[in-house]
Amino acid sequence: MTLTYNQKIMGEIREERKKWQKKLDEIFRAAPERLERFSTVSDKEIKNLYTPEDVAKEDFGNDLGFPGEYPFTRGVQPSMYRGRLWTMRMFAGLGSAKDTNKRFHHLVKEGQTGLSTAFDMPTLMGYDTDSPRARGECGKCGVAIDTLVDMEDLFEGLPIDRITTSMTINPPAPVIWGMYIAVAENRGIDRKVIGGTIQNDMLKEFIAQKTFMCPPKPSLRLITDTVEFGTKEVPRWNTISISGYHIREAGSTAVQELAFTLADGIAYTQAAIERGLNVDDFAPRFSFFFNSHLDFFEEIAKFRAARRMWGKIMRERFKAKDQRSWWLRFHTQTAGCSLTAQQPYNNIVRTALQALAAVMGGTQSLHTNSLDEVLAIPTEEAATIALRTQQIIAEESGVANTIDPLGGSYFVEALTNQMEEEAFAIIEKIDDMGGMLAAIEKSFPQREIADSAYHYQKQIDENKKTVVGVNKYVTEERLPVDILEIDETLEKMQIEKLHRVKNARDNKRVMECLEKLGEACAGNTNVMEYIIDAVKSHATLQEVCDVFRKVFGEYRDPGIY
Repeated sequence: MTLTYNQKIMGEIREERKKWQKKLDEIFRAAPERLERFSTVSDKEIKNLYTPEDVAKEDFGNDLGFPGEYPFTRGVQPSMYRGRLWTMRMFAGLGSAKDTNKRFHHLVKEGQTGLSTAFDMPTLMGYDTDSPRARGECGKCGVAIDTLVDMEDLFEGLPIDRITTSMTINPPAPVIWGMYIAVAENRGIDRKVIGGTIQNDMLKEFIAQKTFMCPPKPSLRLITDTVEFGTKEVPRWNTISISGYHIREAGSTAVQELAFTLADGIAYTQAAIERGLNVDDFAPRFSFFFNSHLDFFEEIAKFRAARRMWGKIMRERFKAKDQRSWWLRFHTQTAGCSLTAQQPYNNIVRTALQALAAVMGGTQSLHTNSLDEVLAIPTEEAATIALRTQQIIAEESGVANTIDPLGGSYFVEALTNQMEEEAFAIIEKIDDMGGMLAAIEKSFPQREIADSAYHYQKQIDENKKTVVGVNKYVTEERLPVDILEIDETLEKMQIEKLHRVKNARDNKRVMECLEKLGEACAGNTNVMEYIIDAVKSHATLQEVCDVFRKVFGEYRDPGIY
């Protein structure tokens, strides 16, 4: 271990710091600090000044290193944005597949470099549009997908062999992915060529987003099936995007987001190894998804700590040998929970700051929320402004001109070290419980998130945290904001389309495919080829998911408060 800073000089700095503090104390005796306590969004206390003292134990080689080198604190690629910019991947989904296809084409025309799909609530829960449970929800918060025909319409005219597609879907992830593979193969595209990501992170559903279907253990089995299948059959696909985003949106702190996300990653890695897979065969295709919240420096520190922690976990805990297995590659979305319905144009500024933090933290891809997302699905104009935000950061601000520009900042490095230490302490607690699956069954992460969410909201309600336009600088004047409204006739049209597909298909073939899928689920056979066969025969999303429900059962949330 070689310390970065000379310890003799450190002592001199310590003495000079004491002298400076005395001068500061005199100033504040005359006029006190503007706040009694300064803290991050996650309520971690912030000192008034950071010096080499705060990183006195830093070992440059082991703690920071160079970009593209272990422990990857400064980035997973040596060139980072000097080589290529992050992927600008705007989340889009509205109404019908054709409506969303139109939005995709618009965003690509305006400079977007990757696709990202938002699905409506029935699709997220594995129900068809004609299900009584889906009534009134068609296309409201994303695109409605019932059959392979919808998936073909969704990607009509888009070069899916050359552009990567991310799909934010969880319980029905194997089915939606199977449909995407089927679209490619029906176009004559080899499945080994297509690239993209399915979120497929079910553990965080139980603790945060709550769009679950089957219980935790069979859910983990289905995820492992997709990891195994992707490793062997679709090598350019990220078969899981381990998501902290929803954990943060549910109310966690930055440290909890970091710890619970990596604990989920540990669980998925362990499950794949127990399946018999070699860690270096599948781990390079694991990706992550983080939230970029309002505290600029806390978020940057979180991203840097995440890379370093995952590198250590994969190299030391799982003994991975391939350097790509040590990489934490991540997508970022700005914090939807930070946006306000009041004075919505302020959201442009919030999003810009959060996007800048993601870039300064070294994200691989980025979605910037639109000013109106707190009110409805974004209009085309609002989505374009959000995309332009990224483009201005990339091409006008200069922040992408050097790698890890805040590396070496005493404050950022101290905060990075603190977050790593606290997050590893939470992971150790989860390990002591028997791992993340056991912790979820004990409701540990659920309670921790609920407590943090309550504390955060209480601070806002008591005016201890400022939200501009909500509890400070409030105005009665309301500027007009265009709202995108989904046509109420869409549901009727989507149901009619679904019924046309059902009437035209070979129902005997569909039943045979579903029966074989059920047998695979009941046994130990990987389900993915059976899913692809079923959707190619035009089995619907719900028909396939109903097989899962029948074999594995349905999960009921115990209700944790």
